[in-house]
Amino acid sequence: MSNKSRSALAALVGTSIEWYDFYAFATAAAIVFNQVFFPSDLSPFVKSVASFGTFAVGFLLRPIGGIIFGHIGDRIGRKNTLVTTLLMMGVASFAIGLLPTYAQIGAWAPLLLVLLRLVQGIALGGEWGGAVLVAVENAPEGRRAFFGSFAQLGSSVGALLSTGAFSVMTSFGDEAFASWGWRVPFLLSAVLVVIGLVIRLKLEESPAMRQVRAERAVSDQPPVREVLRDSWRTVLLGVFALATATGGYYITTTFLLTYGTGQHHLSESMLLNGLSLAALVELLATPVLSFYADKVGPRRMVIAGLVGVIVLSVPQFLVLGTGSVALIYLALLVMRFAMSALYGPIASVLAEGFTARVRYTGISLSYQLCTMIFGGLSPIAAAALAAWAGGGFWPVAALLMAISAIGVVCTARLRPHEEPVTTPA
Repeated sequence: MSNKSRSALAALVGTSIEWYDFYAFATAAAIVFNQVFFPSDLSPFVKSVASFGTFAVGFLLRPIGGIIFGHIGDRIGRKNTLVTTLLMMGVASFAIGLLPTYAQIGAWAPLLLVLLRLVQGIALGGEWGGAVLVAVENAPEGRRAFFGSFAQLGSSVGALLSTGAFSVMTSFGDEAFASWGWRVPFLLSAVLVVIGLVIRLKLEESPAMRQVRAERAVSDQPPVREVLRDSWRTVLLGVFALATATGGYYITTTFLLTYGTGQHHLSESMLLNGLSLAALVELLATPVLSFYADKVGPRRMVIAGLVGVIVLSVPQFLVLGTGSVALIYLALLVMRFAMSALYGPIASVLAEGFTARVRYTGISLSYQLCTMIFGGLSPIAAAALAAWAGGGFWPVAALLMAISAIGVVCTARLRPHEEPVTTPA
């Protein structure tokens, strides 16, 4: 296997495992953490907000993780950084599967859950940027969007594995799931981490990073300082260009799951199965759309996906009220297809905006600031808007349309750095 292919595989497998752990937490926060980690005398709404709050705190430290691991990745290299982030994420997830409940240790239960969530946030803060770079920087000329999509596919694979695992566990019944079933997906992460480590330890450093070392072009100051001084506009544009890919995703998955089961009394298993099918569509569509993005232009493909999300925002929620499984599944699948046009190409669009010696820090900062602002707060904002509207979805749909429209403008304004992303080996 060539280094180019190995780099794409390492990006795919590693991010799949990291996102599996992350989405496992998101799913559990939506359907079970409110039952096992908080007092039973709280109202359902308060427990739901508190549960999503534990989900949100992980986003708070992701920019810090991006700065820390971006610094290491730009100074030392991409490979060792990615091994570290994978280990941190796996250990934290396994520990969540062993946590005692509120009934067993009281307030220590949510406190320990938040602590482990923070460790997850730091680890994932350094994961995305490095995984994208080992794929994009090793890509053949003219195929950066396609190769970059392999890192993005980790989100689809992780979501598919996570929702699939929870779907299997819910089949044992509500009592078994609340007692022990929800722990199994977290404990399984230990096996996945071993697989990921074997692959990442065989990874070679990217040609761009080797050239930076050979030319002794490593930044003589903290990379984050250089990025904020010279490329702050690119960072801000990246934040808003990514808003739908992060915040919009959680609105159409995590919040939709809570809204559908709570407001319309839809089956958890039915919605989890639908989300699993949507993740499969994303898995298949992302590389295909990224392949064509290299031909028509990554920015055009991203903008087309954002327009699709705008058009589908209202129908996505409207069909929940029909109770029709076929219509609900169709809406989930079409929405995820539109979002697939964002996930792959946006990696190469962002990578083009920064010079190699601070590229890890630059794209990590853009992505992690976006996830902190839009990713962590979107489910909470959506829940609050729905409550304010008396259970209506219209404010939530309007929020999704607004961030997508802003994303169109910012993606169109992103411009590549004069230095090429790929460097001959």
